[in-house]
Amino acid sequence: MDPDPLQFPAAIKQHHNPFFTFNKAIIDATHDIACCYKPQIAHYAAQGREHELLMTIDYIKSLGMPTLLDAKRGDVAPTAAMYAMELFERYGADAITINPFLGMDSMAPFLDHADKGVFILCRTSNPGSSELQNMVFSNGLRLYEHIAKLAVEKWNYNGNVGLVVGATWPEELKKIRQLTGNTTFLVPGVGSQGASIKAMMRAGSGGGMLVNASRSIIFANNEDFAAAARQKAIMTRDELNQYRTTSGTTLIPTLN
Repeated sequence: MDPDPLQFPAAIKQHHNPFFTFNKAIIDATHDIACCYKPQIAHYAAQGREHELLMTIDYIKSLGMPTLLDAKRGDVAPTAAMYAMELFERYGADAITINPFLGMDSMAPFLDHADKGVFILCRTSNPGSSELQNMVFSNGLRLYEHIAKLAVEKWNYNGNVGLVVGATWPEELKKIRQLTGNTTFLVPGVGSQGASIKAMMRAGSGGGMLVNASRSIIFANNEDFAAAARQKAIMTRDELNQYRTTSGTTLIPTLN
């Protein structure tokens, strides 16, 4: 649920709460297809629409569905504790994304919430991610492999850790799956970023995957956007399931 007011239909722009109105229409059209929704906090904060993010999360919860709040927080421990309070208590997120760059003490305030999911950035889907994430250590491991190993060997003390692994890098996705067993991945890159669903499903087999689709669904059509979103969501789900039967993958679709 990453609304962009520049792409709202004219009728939506006229509403007092256009972000929530747009989101609600998408949710109503797709909640029987997805199992989770993932708002990106910056899309609301940049426009001063945090109250509409709260409205959106409350509405998702009213349908009995979870919310994964994409925030990618990461800071020194005292500040991280405030971020954890913001995401888990103010917004009531069921799961979040965080950045591991500052190390264990910066992640502990999030990981200590044993009843919440914490997805740690590992091998992200964007083209520039290789600049750092593919750096090689003296032991031969790349940075993303080092993060994956720490995630399962040290950081997952509450059993609530997942990893963000882009569908745009199927070979790396496969390596991370081999390192982490059945750890659940949040997998961006399907849809507008052009990742191959077939390659992703084969590479990620053996564990859970929250397969994320965003712009390709919520902006599938400008005017008849809710109906178009539903149709695109069904098409995406069906393509995923086409390869699910042969890959052994536990498929967990999510929309943002």
